[in-house]
Amino acid sequence: MFMEDGLDPEGCEADEHLIRETEKIAVALGRMFPGLCEVVLHDLRDPEHAIRAIENNLSGREVGDSATELGLLRIADPRYPGVVQNYPNRFPDGRPAKSTSIGIKNRAGDYVAALCLNLDVSVLSPVALTLDRLVATGTEHPDEPPESLGERTARELRTAVETHAARRGGTPRTLSRDAKRELVRSLHRDGYFASRDAARTIADLLGVSRATVYNYAR
Repeated sequence: MFMEDGLDPEGCEADEHLIRETEKIAVALGRMFPGLCEVVLHDLRDPEHAIRAIENNLSGREVGDSATELGLLRIADPRYPGVVQNYPNRFPDGRPAKSTSIGIKNRAGDYVAALCLNLDVSVLSPVALTLDRLVATGTEHPDEPPESLGERTARELRTAVETHAARRGGTPRTLSRDAKRELVRSLHRDGYFASRDAARTIADLLGVSRATVYNYAR
């Protein structure tokens, strides 16, 4: 039996039940990896207000925010892959992430939800650096940057900031004010400020204003 607007009330109820059950998984996953993995449940039935739940919020989004590009692709095409796994991503402040998106289909074969996991890989930098040092061989001057005749890239800049923080056992945003000042002056000496938008990138990574970055560079 269908309602006057053409919707199947039983189908709508089943879809809602499916999304409620998936929400339990989102909450459990997010609370299992606090500070490390953001878990977002998108209700694709309402793309303008798709975010149904967000656990361990690392991206600054809110419940009721709109669907991502990937979600819109699933809405438009039921043949879109059900799982898109381990693709590179980035949080709004520039931190690198590894993401996986799982589409949830109803019994009619339409995507009604998506469960997305965004792993903050920047917090793993101290571990990665320790392992790199453990297996490194033949490095006589590990603290000296390689010579570069071209403009520093944004990727090189982010790597330099994250490596500096990792050597101090933390992340860029957890560095003390003095450590951040030391880092900015080091970047300035090594020519990173010649890159376009370098100050903005550094400010986003350190969680400070651009004015503060310029002040630290003096």
